[in-house]
Amino acid sequence: MKLPELRISDLVAKIPVIQGGMAVRISTGSLAGAVAATGGIGIIGASGMSFEELAHEIKIAREKAMGGIVGINIMFAAREFLGIVSTAIKEKIDLIITGAGFSKDVFKIGKEHGVPIVSIVSTVRLAKTAEKCGAAAIVVEGKEAGGHLGTDRPLFDILPEIVEAVKIPVIAAGGLINGALIAKALKIGAKGVQLATRFVLAEECNASLPYKKRYQTASEDDVVLIDSPVGMPGRALRTKFVDQIIKGTAPKPVGCDFCLKHCSLKYCIVQALIRSQKGDIENGIVFSGEKVWQLKDRTIKPAKKIMEEIIAEVEEVP
Repeated sequence: MKLPELRISDLVAKIPVIQGGMAVRISTGSLAGAVAATGGIGIIGASGMSFEELAHEIKIAREKAMGGIVGINIMFAAREFLGIVSTAIKEKIDLIITGAGFSKDVFKIGKEHGVPIVSIVSTVRLAKTAEKCGAAAIVVEGKEAGGHLGTDRPLFDILPEIVEAVKIPVIAAGGLINGALIAKALKIGAKGVQLATRFVLAEECNASLPYKKRYQTASEDDVVLIDSPVGMPGRALRTKFVDQIIKGTAPKPVGCDFCLKHCSLKYCIVQALIRSQKGDIENGIVFSGEKVWQLKDRTIKPAKKIMEEIIAEVEEVP
């Protein structure tokens, strides 16, 4: 199967692959720029970054992207949501992907500045709402995705319903770990795919080596669901801290900078993500897609090589 181009508003990606935006500081400018340079769409995970840090990472991505498409992913649940959006627009970002909640205001801002807004959805109702509000495209995310989840339904149950319900481009996400699954999503009607799990093992990914090794050693039993203080379930790999979350014994936050609009304060998810990104995975959270254990090749390699492998896998599908 030959991969089509992906068109989002006036943007055209030669390869219809969006690298998922992973916070906190997992997908930064280096990874986003490397993916963009291959013809895909590179995404910086902006949640948890300061405005100055985000501006710096966008500059890094631009330097590496060779004119390719660079965007950000920002959780609506983040208190500084609008500030992050404004910063990205000021730095002339190509597109903005939003999830973990829904904002109508962001579409007005995007329209004013000519920046396409892409919503992550998991239901037909929200897909239609996003389209009505002015979304340039939507990412349909199934339960197989990593990080915060908006559904307990499989991607291939939701995808046909949403493809049928909207006219804007639909991008499939969640558990698409190989070419056969990507091709299946495209044949159903998706115009592109969003992948995150495979790109954690990219050399340019900002995750620590222990974080990446946790991906390399993960088994099916290691993939679990946790309650997030954001108010949504999250998919992660077992660590000491994750086991404490499941048991309800995770330590309460010590101090709080109120980074989320609403937080249960059961534990500090941002600090847990920062610890794992820096290498202390046993006292942190390692988000992961449901099928990480099914990856045939878990070696660490350049993002360009990963993209080449993805393209070859899809082209092998009749």
